[in-house]
Amino acid sequence: MKLTLRERFRLLIEGFVTAGIILLCYFATYEIMGWFVEAFPSVFGNLWFIEEVFLQDRQQDLWGITPFVLFLLVIVAVGAIYWRLKRRYRQYELRHIIDELHFIAQGNYTHKIRGKYSGDIGKVVDSIHVLVDSTVEAMEEERKIEQSKDELITNVSHDIRTPLTSIIGYLGLIEEGRFRSTDEIQKYVHTAYQKAKQMKVLVDDLFEYTKVRQTTTPLQCVSFDMIQLIEQLAIDFELEAQSKEVEIIVHSPLERLMMIADTEKLVRVFNNLISNALKYGKGGNIIKIEVDKVDSQANISVKNDGEALPKEAVEQIFERFYRAEISRSQETAGTGLGLAIAQSIIELHGGTITAKSDDDWTSFDIQLPLEQKM
Repeated sequence: MKLTLRERFRLLIEGFVTAGIILLCYFATYEIMGWFVEAFPSVFGNLWFIEEVFLQDRQQDLWGITPFVLFLLVIVAVGAIYWRLKRRYRQYELRHIIDELHFIAQGNYTHKIRGKYSGDIGKVVDSIHVLVDSTVEAMEEERKIEQSKDELITNVSHDIRTPLTSIIGYLGLIEEGRFRSTDEIQKYVHTAYQKAKQMKVLVDDLFEYTKVRQTTTPLQCVSFDMIQLIEQLAIDFELEAQSKEVEIIVHSPLERLMMIADTEKLVRVFNNLISNALKYGKGGNIIKIEVDKVDSQANISVKNDGEALPKEAVEQIFERFYRAEISRSQETAGTGLGLAIAQSIIELHGGTITAKSDDDWTSFDIQLPLEQKM
């Protein structure tokens, strides 16, 4: 810490004052002890120290004491002055720290307490810096959460408003009798019904997302064979894959991979990944699902050889309501919540999911612990 000129001057004055007080204490002690020695010579005369200082040098003034005794007195005086100035210096340090804290408390959270501090004060300053950094991070995280909530409301409003407007429009035509035949009524009702189903999909996905985002959501864990589960899902998508001339391949060096997890939630994850590969893997002919075991975790990779995704799409692909397509068209019947839900389910199981895409494969890689902590 760098002291101001005023603080240095105060320390200098305090050093001189302390030295003067010590000198006066020495003189007073010398005189008092001398009076006792003269009053009771039989009691103090046999003591070496008393004899050395008072009986031999009593006729001299204070500065006539022996060099050894003077050395001891100087050592004591220097120690007392150093302790006093050190204590005052610590007070100045605390005052500087308090001033810096007031400055930080006014909203200057990026400010750091200036100066180098040692000992316990240094530890306190380091702790303050950690606390301020943690507070800034928490505030930034809260800001992002608020921004995310605003985006969530905006996206939900957009995705619900579009089909809702169509429903109101077609039902309004029927309500006002603006139709020419029963077939036209049937057409309006059918369109409104399809739009209502789109809204239900969105609401269901939104409910599922908010549910799995809660860390307290219970898992209904059972023991199962992951390879058998994946193979069954591949069979379920076989007809859809054939209609799009896509082959689903399940590959694993293992015959069985027993796990303990919530199969209902994991089925949703893999359903989403496979359906996305079929829906968005443009120009692809193969969906390959690889299952392996590394130590105490299962590694599952769902990849397709379709058109590579842009880099920015891969970076944002797990965000809520994000779609790799530019428009938010309802033609693909997607809500943009599928991968966000998948990520939340995997994290709920204590695992991770990542995405990567190149000219050969677009791959979603999952790592899951084989057993859940109950």
